[in-house]
Amino acid sequence: MLEEELPMCFEWTISSLHINCGDKEAIVNGVKYEGDTTPKGASMLYVSPDNWAFSSTGNFMDDNINDDNYIVSSTSKLTMPNSKLYARARLSPLSLTYYGLCMHNGSYTVKLHFAEIIFTNDSTYYSLGKRKFNVFIQGRMVLEDFDIEKSAGGAGKLVIKTFITYVTNHTLEIQFYWAGRGTTGIPKRGFYGPLISAISVTPNFQIPLAVEPPRSGSGTNTSRTSKALLIGAPIIAIFTALVVGIYWIKRRRKNLVNQDLRALDLQIGSFTLRQIKAATRNFDPANKIGEGGFGSVYKGSLSDGTIIAVKQLSSKSKQGNREFVNEIGMISALQHPNLVRLYGCCTEGNQLLLVYEYMENNCLARALFVEEYRLALDWPTRRKICLGIARGLAYLHEESAIRIVHRDIKASNILLDKDLDAKISDFGLAKLNEDGHTHISTKVAGTIGYMAPEYAMRGYLTDKADVYSFGVVALEIVSGKSNTNYRPKEDFVYLLDWACVLHERGTLLELVDPDLGSNYSTEEALLMLNVALLCTNAAPTLRPKMSNAVSLLEGHTPLQPFLSELSLAANSLSSSGLRRNFWENPNESQSITAQASCNNTSDSSSLDVDGSLRHFAT
Repeated sequence: MLEEELPMCFEWTISSLHINCGDKEAIVNGVKYEGDTTPKGASMLYVSPDNWAFSSTGNFMDDNINDDNYIVSSTSKLTMPNSKLYARARLSPLSLTYYGLCMHNGSYTVKLHFAEIIFTNDSTYYSLGKRKFNVFIQGRMVLEDFDIEKSAGGAGKLVIKTFITYVTNHTLEIQFYWAGRGTTGIPKRGFYGPLISAISVTPNFQIPLAVEPPRSGSGTNTSRTSKALLIGAPIIAIFTALVVGIYWIKRRRKNLVNQDLRALDLQIGSFTLRQIKAATRNFDPANKIGEGGFGSVYKGSLSDGTIIAVKQLSSKSKQGNREFVNEIGMISALQHPNLVRLYGCCTEGNQLLLVYEYMENNCLARALFVEEYRLALDWPTRRKICLGIARGLAYLHEESAIRIVHRDIKASNILLDKDLDAKISDFGLAKLNEDGHTHISTKVAGTIGYMAPEYAMRGYLTDKADVYSFGVVALEIVSGKSNTNYRPKEDFVYLLDWACVLHERGTLLELVDPDLGSNYSTEEALLMLNVALLCTNAAPTLRPKMSNAVSLLEGHTPLQPFLSELSLAANSLSSSGLRRNFWENPNESQSITAQASCNNTSDSSSLDVDGSLRHFAT
C-alpha cells in the first residue's frame, strides 16, 4: 500500500515515465528508458531517484530460494525491432507493482511491452511452458489470464498493450499478479509468474507551464529560474526518494500487524481509512450488518457506487491478526464463481479491514433459520445453492493452484448474492493442503455440529473434513432446520442423528422441509439426502471427494455403487456416540464455538488457540 504511505508531493512533478524492466538504461526512438537492474525481488521495495518505484512480493515454489532469478534473459536471439527493450525482463513469483511517484494529475497513455523470452517455439521441453497472469492499472483489472506468447503470436515476439488511465492522487500504480494459472515447472521450477519487458507512460494533456522549458527572450530572471530548476531538480528527486524510503521504513516498523501481513499487503487492492469511513459513513451503527468473535461487519458504498461489505477485525487480538493475514493470503490467490470476492484491505493505523463484494441476501443460515429474515427458497434454488457449495469446495480441494482445506464450512459461512448463488467465505481458518501430505495434524478450530469426528477428536485434518461439513450443510438445505438446534427427540443431539435413523427406516423424505409442500422433486431430494449422508460418513476414507459429490448431484455418476458405503457407516462405530463423547468431554487444546449468527462477510466466531500461524502442513 505504498501509494497511501507517500508524503505529499513537492511542486516539482513528472509527467512521463519510461522504464526498461530488468535491464540497463536504453535509448529507443529518442526516448530514454530508465534502467531497472536491482537483482533482488522477494518481498522488497526499490525506490528510484527518478520518481518511480517497484515492489515485488513472494518466493518461487522451487527447491533453492537462494538461486531464484527475478531478472531473466532471452533464451534465443531476438529479431524484433528495438530488441534492446526485450532482451531481458523482470519476473515475479506472485505480485510485481510499479509506481509512478509525484506525477501530474490527469489522463495518461500506458504502454506495456511484453515478449516471452523464456519459453520457445521449437519442439524442445522449453516450448511446453504456459504463462498466464493478470494486470491491474490503478486497481482496475485490464488484462485477465494474459498469455504473452498467445497474444504475440509466438515466443520471442513482442506485443505492446496500450491503455488510457487517470492519475488523481499524483501516484500511478501498475500491478502484475500471478493468480495460479499456467505451468510452474517448465523449463524448471521458478520460471512462472508475471513477466514485463518495459513500461512507457506519456501524458494526454499539455504539460503545465511551470515545468515547461523557458521560452526564448524571456529575460534574465527566467534564465536564472531555469538554471535553479535544472540544478535543484536532481537534488529534490534524490531527497524525495530518501524521504519516501525513510517514511516507508518507519511506517512498516510502526505497523501493528506482523511481518507476514506486511509481506502480503501488496497482493490485493488497497483502501485508505478515509475511503472506508466515507463508504460506511464513519462506521455508522445503522450500516452494521453483522458481528462475530473478531469484530463487526458494515455495509458501505464507494464513490463509484460499488456496494461493499467491510469486515473490521479487532486490532487488539493476536488471533484476529493471524486470521487477517491468513484470509488475505488464501483468498487473494483464488478465483471461482462460488467463492466470495475480496476487493482489498486496509491496515492504516491500528485498523484491520477487509473489503468484500456485498452479498444482497446475507448468508444461508439467516435465509434458513432466522424467522424474521427467512427466505422462501424453492426447490430449484436449494439445489442450486447445494451444487454451488459443492463446486466451490471441489475447486479448493482439487482444481486451484493451491489446494486448501477450509476447516469451517457451515451455513453462516455460505453467502448468497442477489441471484441466490452460493459463495463460500471466511478463509481465516483455512489451511494449505500440500501435495505429498496425507493429512495435517493441527489443533482443532471450528464450529460445533459441523466438524468431522476424526478432526474434532484427534486433530486429524484432510479435505474430507470439509466433505463432512458439506454433508451437514446439505441436510440443512433440504430440511430447512439447523443441525445443532433441531432435536425431534431427546435421544438425538443433531439433525444428522435423526437423518441416520430415517435412513435406516427407509423414510428419509420425512426430512424434507414442510414449507416446500409437494413442490419438489422426490428423486432429487432423495439423491441430495443420500449424498449428504455419504459425505457425513464416520469413516473419512468412505466419504466421496467433492468432485465425486458434484458428479453425483449433477446426475453424471450413478448413486447405487455408493449406497453400500452407507450400510458400512451404519455398522461402524456410532458417529452419534463419537459426537456426544467429544462435545461432553472436550480437551483443553481444542478451540471450538457454537454456531453463531451470520454476517455479510462471514465474520467467523471460531477460535484457534494455536499460537503460531501455520501456512503449511507440518
